[in-house]
Amino acid sequence: MQVKHFKMRKVDLCLSSEGAEVILATSSDEKHPPENIIDGNPETFWTTTGMFPQEFIVCFHKRVRIERLVIRSYYVRTLKIEKSTSKEPVDFEPWIERDLVHTEGELQNEEIMAL
Repeated sequence: MQVKHFKMRKVDLCLSSEGAEVILATSSDEKHPPENIIDGNPETFWTTTGMFPQEFIVCFHKRVRIERLVIRSYYVRTLKIEKSTSKEPVDFEPWIERDLVHTEGELQNEEIMAL
């Protein structure tokens, strides 16, 4: 009898390399475009105009189950996340809403675990 051990690789489904795509952003800067949100590089980022609210939509080209979501940001007041199970970006429903702690000029780290 032979026993094989398999190690499951955690996959970050919200990366462009895994097929995710930013299909809408309410603000864009050519030096810091919305695609930086999902490029996996901690040195790049999306920057906005500073006006509120700002939104972006990340599209997955297959159905995914999100177990853990990490948001790293600056100067975000309220985080609202909506989800859709439609093939098109329609029929969104609320998933998460929380006020973030204001950290003057310091990185905000929010970790959200799916229920």
